[in-house]
Amino acid sequence: MATTRLTLTREQVLAHRRRVTHLDERLPPGPDSLRRAAVAGLSDSMPRAAVLSLHARVRGVALGSWEDPALVQLWGPRFSVYAVAAPDRAVFTVGRSTAGSDRLALGEELADRLEAALQGERVPMAEAARAIGVGHPNALRYAAPTGRLLVRWDGARQPHVWIVPRPDTDPDEARLELVRRYLHALGPGTPAGFGDWAGARPAPARTRFEALRDELVPVTTPVGEAWVLAADEASFREPAGPPAPVRLLPSGDTFFLLQGEDRTLLVPDADQRAGLWPSRVWPGALLLDGDVAGTWRRSQHVVRVHPWVALTAVQRAAVAAEAASLPLPGLDRDLVVHWEGASGAP
Repeated sequence: MATTRLTLTREQVLAHRRRVTHLDERLPPGPDSLRRAAVAGLSDSMPRAAVLSLHARVRGVALGSWEDPALVQLWGPRFSVYAVAAPDRAVFTVGRSTAGSDRLALGEELADRLEAALQGERVPMAEAARAIGVGHPNALRYAAPTGRLLVRWDGARQPHVWIVPRPDTDPDEARLELVRRYLHALGPGTPAGFGDWAGARPAPARTRFEALRDELVPVTTPVGEAWVLAADEASFREPAGPPAPVRLLPSGDTFFLLQGEDRTLLVPDADQRAGLWPSRVWPGALLLDGDVAGTWRRSQHVVRVHPWVALTAVQRAAVAAEAASLPLPGLDRDLVVHWEGASGAP
């Protein structure tokens, strides 16, 4: 572990995060780009949020891109539905487990029973629960950290579940790799921040950071001391490239999937933080020139945008064009952008 502490500005942190999560410039179409866009997983607990996260990072994303063979769906960090790169299945499942824990033992037992009952079939979650005598279907989520349980959720009906072979990955390496993914996409980070993001308890989170001590660099940020991957130090030092003029990030997107002081770094204003992270359903984030500058929500064909700053006519046109490009289901008319708040008025 490095001992020289690096001081990072807010601008350096945001530039790195945008760069490594491909928000400044969209990747070319194709399976490799889908996998790269899912480097930290793509939350899909809001219906088709993963598609909108992909759209913000990859050219040519369509409504059905979430079903590309390059990706799989599973219950990932904090038992939320995620779309992840298929080769990363172990990272976002086994990587969340704690060796020797009662919870992991329960998960293995559930996976064994599902394997015997389902015989390779994909069945609705409630049917799978009944097949093994589990009272509440949500209990099946405890099998997710085994890496043997996959899901398919189309956003409307209950998920289908099935059992796949155990990942051929060392469990300890999967656990460390999950920390690396967190630090790479959301760093600088701390054990507490990792625990919040991954749903890991404080003691295992600290243990995993300690196991990576030779790969970490200590840093000071505007909100306190933290760590980055040594492999990412050059990216933090690199001058920011030109940011994308506009991105509409869905609820739960990796860029603002944050807790505590990490939220303060991204959104310094307390009232704006309350708007982006309300106690109930989160809105999407409006990214203008690489910084969060408002929120947005959609209802059918209407996208309501609440900017926190006064927008120029050029910016309003760019936001409207970005909204019109979103791959959205069930639209029977053209999308309409409604501006909320005085700052968004023409």
